[in-house]
Amino acid sequence: MKAIIRKITPEWVISVYHYALASAANIWYARPSEKMIVIGVTGTNGKTTTTRFIAEALRSCGKKVGLVSTAEFQIGDMTWLNDMKMTMPGRFALQKLLRRMVKAQCEYAIVETSSQGVEQHRHIGINYDIVVFTNLTPEHIEAHGGFENYKNAKGKLFSHLARMKRKTIAGCEIPKVSIVNLDDPYASYFLQFSSDKKIGYTLKSFYDIRGVEEMRADNVSVRSDGSDFIFMGEAVHIAMPGQYNVYNAVAALCACSTLGFSVRESKGGLEAAYVPGRMEFIREGQDFYIVIDYAPEPEGLRNTYGALKALEENSVIHVLGSCGGGRDRARRPIMGDIAGKNAKYVIVTNEDPYDDDPNVIIDEVAVGALRAGKIENKDLFKILDRREAIRKALELARPRDLVLITGKGCEQAMAVAKNKKIPWDDRAVAREELKNLKPITRNT
Repeated sequence: MKAIIRKITPEWVISVYHYALASAANIWYARPSEKMIVIGVTGTNGKTTTTRFIAEALRSCGKKVGLVSTAEFQIGDMTWLNDMKMTMPGRFALQKLLRRMVKAQCEYAIVETSSQGVEQHRHIGINYDIVVFTNLTPEHIEAHGGFENYKNAKGKLFSHLARMKRKTIAGCEIPKVSIVNLDDPYASYFLQFSSDKKIGYTLKSFYDIRGVEEMRADNVSVRSDGSDFIFMGEAVHIAMPGQYNVYNAVAALCACSTLGFSVRESKGGLEAAYVPGRMEFIREGQDFYIVIDYAPEPEGLRNTYGALKALEENSVIHVLGSCGGGRDRARRPIMGDIAGKNAKYVIVTNEDPYDDDPNVIIDEVAVGALRAGKIENKDLFKILDRREAIRKALELARPRDLVLITGKGCEQAMAVAKNKKIPWDDRAVAREELKNLKPITRNT
């Protein structure tokens, strides 16, 4: 019934309804964002990791924080996985979380803010103080009706920041700050929105942009056990590998810097910062690597492969799929092509089909792997059951091989037809199948 009502209702009516809900939720929970400094993070890739990095950096400065992200929620010392299958919870749920942060005496709230969440007005009623832009690549294009619409949806968060009144906390007026990745081709678009202060971060070179304070990371070194760089004269180490994670860490350090914390104070929180389901290694004593990563779209997947080059693995066995439910059908063969060009074995499986036919999704991903030169039932396998697909990958693995499982990260459910969710966790399934793996099966 809900789906039928949605189809026959004009978009403007739905938009007004969502806006009204968000406004009502803000009032119902007594405008909690007015009581904390709120940091929003948006972009295509790196949002979740950046929010975690900001949270850990602030905690290392002795501050109490709350966090809302695709992967997890946090209120002070309490952290739990996001089991909602959405980056931004519904309007009442989100405001309730913010209210709980206030009651727990959190001083800062970090909110991963998605373009779809903005389009559905979930950000309304949240008085952001700092907004961070990570990067922009084509994603959710079908859902937004084109790349320009997608970009503009991200931009609405910055225009929202510009419209919000400065809040006063502990007698201090809090300025509005925008933090933008200058190395992204769309940086100028996000810098056009007004704010009290604009910070641009880069790993490349200074751009000398009027009105923008630029911060650069130098001497970047990426290894399998993490990454190192110099930022504002301080040597910084992060546990997560990959240049893209250096970008995420620098964004976090910029946020802390504008809040008055030194790099020396905040960098300690990044040294062991860990994000569930993001470049997460499964170590159960096996003689090969297993990595769980989210990477649900092409650029994220390319970044994952770039980071994994630091590993001295023999061969890669990649388990992947793609989403249904109107989520960028065009990217399916691209994902298959990336896997086909980088992995020795490609196993295409079910992910989050929603109301789409999962076999059709699998076929469309496999097309890309076939174009990359894979041969079905030789080095390309189509396996509908995701557990069976993971089991197949583990059976194929030899010593020092890498089993890469992408698409879901630490998500706690698989979204299937009729709005149903099946409990699922790639990490748990990999561990369970490892226990059942017979050495003789792998070595024959």
